Amino acid sequence: MANHHRLLRGVGSPAIRIRLTGFVATIALSLFALSFLFASESNNDSPDLLLPGVGSIRRSMLDIKPDPLKPRLLQIRKQADDHRSLALAYASYARKLKLENSKLVRIFADLSRNYTDLINKPSYRALHDSDGSSSIDESTLRQFEKEVKERIKMTRQVIAEAKESFDNQLKIQKLKDTIFAVNEQLTNAKKQGAFSSLIAAKSIPKGLHCLAMRLMEERIAHPEKYTDEGKDKPAELEDPSLYHYAIFSDNVIAASVVVNSAVKNAKEPWKHVFHVVTDKMNLGAMQVMFKLKEYKGAHVEVKAVEDYTFLNSSYVPVLKQLESSNLQKFYFENKLENATKDTTNMKFRNPKYLSILNHLRFYLPEMYPKLHRILFLDDDVVVQKDLTGLWEIDMDGKVNGAVETCFGSFHRYAQYMNFSHPLIKEKFNPKACAWAYGMNFFDLDAWRREKCTEEYHYWQNLNENRALWKLGTLPPGLITFYSTTKPLDKSWHVLGLGYNPSISMDEIRNAAVVHFNGNMKPWLDIAMNQFRPLWTKHVDYDLEFVQACNFGL
Repeated sequence: MANHHRLLRGVGSPAIRIRLTGFVATIALSLFALSFLFASESNNDSPDLLLPGVGSIRRSMLDIKPDPLKPRLLQIRKQADDHRSLALAYASYARKLKLENSKLVRIFADLSRNYTDLINKPSYRALHDSDGSSSIDESTLRQFEKEVKERIKMTRQVIAEAKESFDNQLKIQKLKDTIFAVNEQLTNAKKQGAFSSLIAAKSIPKGLHCLAMRLMEERIAHPEKYTDEGKDKPAELEDPSLYHYAIFSDNVIAASVVVNSAVKNAKEPWKHVFHVVTDKMNLGAMQVMFKLKEYKGAHVEVKAVEDYTFLNSSYVPVLKQLESSNLQKFYFENKLENATKDTTNMKFRNPKYLSILNHLRFYLPEMYPKLHRILFLDDDVVVQKDLTGLWEIDMDGKVNGAVETCFGSFHRYAQYMNFSHPLIKEKFNPKACAWAYGMNFFDLDAWRREKCTEEYHYWQNLNENRALWKLGTLPPGLITFYSTTKPLDKSWHVLGLGYNPSISMDEIRNAAVVHFNGNMKPWLDIAMNQFRPLWTKHVDYDLEFVQACNFGL
């Protein structure tokens, strides 16, 4: 048995294939010789006729007159033997090729056995045992011939169908066709999966929606407790000697986690000022959320983007572009069959990429005219260390302090912009290293000096038809701060907790800020369980509104 397995394993080698070819050729020559022998004996009426399993028939041509049906019997018997041998040859070849479909081997073996069983039937065996003194029964011969022909027909049909298994070129072509069909299915599955993932990522969880509604209900029921109208603006909100943060978000629980984590890790919380900007719809909920607790003396300002009156369509390119019918069609006529045509660009077919909340980061000097420096934080980050060391960094006259994300050929400028466009090709190096938004330290004085907002406007206006880059805020950021970005140590900002499960826990523990960029946000059910506790430990689960909505449960 071990030898048999070794033979099967070696059947793919050239030497074995040569031996198999010789084996089949030998069978063919044997059949030809056997045919010649039978023909010779039939024509010459040989006195000695040997039939396998039947015995020797001896007769004298002088004493016995040949039966006229004998040649016909011999021809039928020869056809049966030939096809039995052929079936055996294919069975042997199929074994040696180690076909995955072992049923083929059994079929050939069964076909060969059927011929033997047929010949050995008592009624047909008697035909061969006749000694010449008795004549052959013609009706029995006819029945024998009929059954042999039926088996021959079946054998030929099975062999014809099995030839595909022995034709390497045909097998290769069929394999190519199968691979192509599977690739098509895989591509379609990826598109559907990407689309479903985006739906899951952009949906608002029931608990988060409930929380926003309950906070808004509280704001409406007790307006006097949460409004700042008529009150003097605290001087700390514009004090440039303090540590200022900018957080732009419409997610009330996410924004609160950013502030909670930063305050918890601050050595002197009372010196930290958080500027939270949201839209009009979520303003009431944000106001209530940040009035419900004290932040160890830290200052929190909550405003709506509509409060900044200079942000209008005559000044802000993205607001002007939102009025374009072509852009509205691109976003809002987003049927499933159209949305899944291009999985690479599918994520950009989301109106949030033209949301003014996302583009507020380009207007920081005008929003906070009395400040010299400010730290921008995305709402999907968690602060793990005191960040005041950022204010001690020498920016070398640069505007933007950010962690670079390139390694090897990944995350270079070529991945974010269209370098086939002459303007992009002329102004930028495709191999320039990209950096990350999410934790950016901005020198607002250098910003004003370099006129970065005007630079942003120039390029954003040129990209109305999305010819220079797709959409989002990172490509225009890479362009705006192309020569004015200072690389920060990577430990300040670790990214990927929303899509990369292989980030080491040591790297995460050493990070000042961890960023859940990607679709698997920590407030969603699809979040990665190993990273989610980093975020949930800063959620205010003791607040009655959070408990009432069963958030995170």
